[in-house]
Amino acid sequence: MTIHLRPILGTILLAAITAGLASCNKKEGCTDPTATNYDPDAEKDCCCVYASTKTFTITDLGNGVKQVQGETDESVTLTSGTKWLLTGFVYVNSGATLTIEPGTIIKGDKDTKATLVVRRGGRIEAAGTSAQPIVFTSNQPVGQRAPGDWGGIILCGKAPVNLQGGEGTIEGGVDATFGGSDAADNSGVLRYVRIEFSGVPFQPNQEINGLTLGGVGRGTTIDHIQVSYNGDDSYEFFGGTVNVKHLVALASWDDDFDMDNGFTGKAQFLVALRNPDIADQSGSNGLEHDNDGQGTTATPFTAPVLSNVSIYGPQATPGTSINSNFKRANHLRRNTHTKVFNSVFAGFPTGLLVDGSACEANADAGDLKVRRCVYSAMGTLTAVASGSAWDIQTWFTNGGNTSVADNSDLGVNAPFNLTGPDFLLSGGSILASGAAFTEAELNDPFFDQVSFKGAFGSENWTSGWCNWDPQNTPY
Repeated sequence: MTIHLRPILGTILLAAITAGLASCNKKEGCTDPTATNYDPDAEKDCCCVYASTKTFTITDLGNGVKQVQGETDESVTLTSGTKWLLTGFVYVNSGATLTIEPGTIIKGDKDTKATLVVRRGGRIEAAGTSAQPIVFTSNQPVGQRAPGDWGGIILCGKAPVNLQGGEGTIEGGVDATFGGSDAADNSGVLRYVRIEFSGVPFQPNQEINGLTLGGVGRGTTIDHIQVSYNGDDSYEFFGGTVNVKHLVALASWDDDFDMDNGFTGKAQFLVALRNPDIADQSGSNGLEHDNDGQGTTATPFTAPVLSNVSIYGPQATPGTSINSNFKRANHLRRNTHTKVFNSVFAGFPTGLLVDGSACEANADAGDLKVRRCVYSAMGTLTAVASGSAWDIQTWFTNGGNTSVADNSDLGVNAPFNLTGPDFLLSGGSILASGAAFTEAELNDPFFDQVSFKGAFGSENWTSGWCNWDPQNTPY
């Protein structure tokens, strides 16, 4: 028997939700009648909240498909012998664990803006394998899938963030808070997982990312993840301390790796490949890092440590026509303390923008670092904010960073092939040597001390589990 579910309504819940939406800075009000805080007199959509159905149900739809909806206080397992359909906002509450078997396929319903949310204190155990990755994808037919077909995956943890009060509410109309004081907090495991055609927009500046990590602690495992054709950022880190490895961003709409609100984790072996036709009106970047939205001195500072990143932008060749909304390989702004080492960035209108006096001061003090990186085929190599006289080129050169005029000079086999990229290095590649791990930030067992720059040497760690053509895969 199918249980008919009632939406969560009520003035107490709505007051609690709307009060926590710190990311919204426009006039409050919601003109979407499907949201729980719908206001028919509102002038514009802003801070609309989409709650789940309260009761958790699994309904057999036939043909080997089961529907999941609601929010669960109990532990649940999704088995690989069934195809699963997420409907609406599905929440894993504190104390509950969602286990997903290797090889499981989970689709997101488009009409109900399906989204998986793991609240603080909840856990996900999604440990796929190279041979049997776990796949989250669109429920639309082959050939009709698009960015924003469903929401995405949101993990919320108890690790520190730099928001006022030490916590915040995740953007995108989600009824979930994040942040706390437990740097070692554990939200579970995501390993060998693909996330495709996610990133549904709820209202301006309130999209859901492919994988959103809010205050996620370093006890969590995030390794071998591919986000493809997402409608906003592939990955966004709102504070937290989680360390990540082997992340792939394919042809997403906005930024590849967005980090802010006090994120202090480590990251190694990240690769992004852009579709030259797809970019966001807000300006699409490879790395976009802020301390917070206002560039304050709130602590903990956003201070991620990244090594062995490869970002291949839209400009494969000088003749490639690209969307005018593409901006920068690296946009470091708003008082971020980012540190990037041993990486390669290719084919953007601008290579590196150190934006604002606070970031310039951080760079001079050694709190913002870009070292031993290679920039290729940039329209403009380095840039500063309008009116600034800071000598970024000297700082860039002193960091051991270099540039080449053409992407072919990198010696990478076929990094711009959207449906079958080969990121391995050819013989004599300039990226094959020169990496180093001498800085204190890199003196950590998390980092594999490799000799090559960028995310790949001679091992193709995307083999077997990544999918470069999800549009045409008959899931």
